[in-house]
Amino acid sequence: MQNILDFFSKNDHFARHCGIKLLEVKSGWARTEMEIQPYHMNGAKTVHGGAIFTMADFTFAAAANSQGQLALAIDTSISFFKPTYGGTTLYAEAEELSSNRRLGYYQVKITDNNQQLVAQFQGTAYRKKESLFQKQPIIENPLR
Repeated sequence: MQNILDFFSKNDHFARHCGIKLLEVKSGWARTEMEIQPYHMNGAKTVHGGAIFTMADFTFAAAANSQGQLALAIDTSISFFKPTYGGTTLYAEAEELSSNRRLGYYQVKITDNNQQLVAQFQGTAYRKKESLFQKQPIIENPLR
């Protein structure tokens, strides 16, 4: 599983930009953390829902791709249960609930450092035929 952890830690630039760290990956399972910074906050002085969604989506992606087969999200949703404020660290844990040759269904629980449930994410992944590690073509930035 170290190759999956290394792949996502190196190649998911947006997660890295957001300060999300992939802590552990097992078959059908992943765990991340995000230390809350001022740039994670919204105008209401709580952690922005988009930051929490990004963390959940990244954790889901690591779990869905943990077998090394390229898996992409085809459906996701999130429910928020309590606000989160600065000075904390959030943790996300993704677990595979159901899987077949082409589809996987995952649940991600996001908790704070007091183990209080902050949000819950559900995602369905479509497994493509190719490996996660196939060399992908470099796509130039069309805005340049």
